[in-house]
Amino acid sequence: MTHNENYIIKVSNLSIGYRSKKQISTIASNLNIKLKAGNMVCLLGKNGIGKSTLLRTLTKVQPALSGDVFIDEKNLKLLTNNDLAKTLSLVLTERLPDSSLTVFELVALGRQPFTNWIGYLTSEDLEIIYKAFEKTNTKHLMNTKCYELSDGQLQRVLIARALTQNTPIIILDEPTAHLDLHHTISTFSLLKNLASEFNKTIIISTHETNLALQLADELWLMSSSKFVSGKTEDLINNNELDNLFDSELIRFSKTLKQFTISHSK
Repeated sequence: MTHNENYIIKVSNLSIGYRSKKQISTIASNLNIKLKAGNMVCLLGKNGIGKSTLLRTLTKVQPALSGDVFIDEKNLKLLTNNDLAKTLSLVLTERLPDSSLTVFELVALGRQPFTNWIGYLTSEDLEIIYKAFEKTNTKHLMNTKCYELSDGQLQRVLIARALTQNTPIIILDEPTAHLDLHHTISTFSLLKNLASEFNKTIIISTHETNLALQLADELWLMSSSKFVSGKTEDLINNNELDNLFDSELIRFSKTLKQFTISHSK
């Protein structure tokens, strides 16, 4: 791999799935991706196709079956958990376990990879934390208990925590799954802004296909037959979205650049 390519993520012949003592269950194979920094990427595909498995593999939550993932030109297999925590942050959809943590305490946990063993916050840490609150418009929630937050508030707070981790890559698995339309659009707009203003690489798995088509710089399309990645406009022009969902109920309109209900009988 040549160093002048500057890919923040490079995936080479990756196979993902699950391995047990008795068998290997392959979900997708021969995945190849090259992604430059500062892009917002949306991962699209129907339920159960393997989107979460791919994200878990890219973040080392589960091992690849075969192939390689390079994060900022370093092989994922060789990165320690602490090195990885300084390179990428992960935002999951699960509700937090019940605890009496305040929003400030939760967001401050994003500094954990950088603090010493006592977890002491320096003035620089605090500056990063407060900036994250400002960018996500959550400063007014700092003293609120996490269990008191609405789904929309919690999602923005978790993004704030990812920002305090100060990583070049933020990966989000279905960040708007439980949100209404207003909060969904607000979350997507925030993530788009973080990618463009701070040169963050944002990767989102989502079912908000039409919103993704409007805002994503690149798309990763997963179907049962293939995996395709590339600039949104190029994938539209190459008709790559036509069979993404393999359903007679919806079709992709190249003119409208969105999915519509199919009226054909």
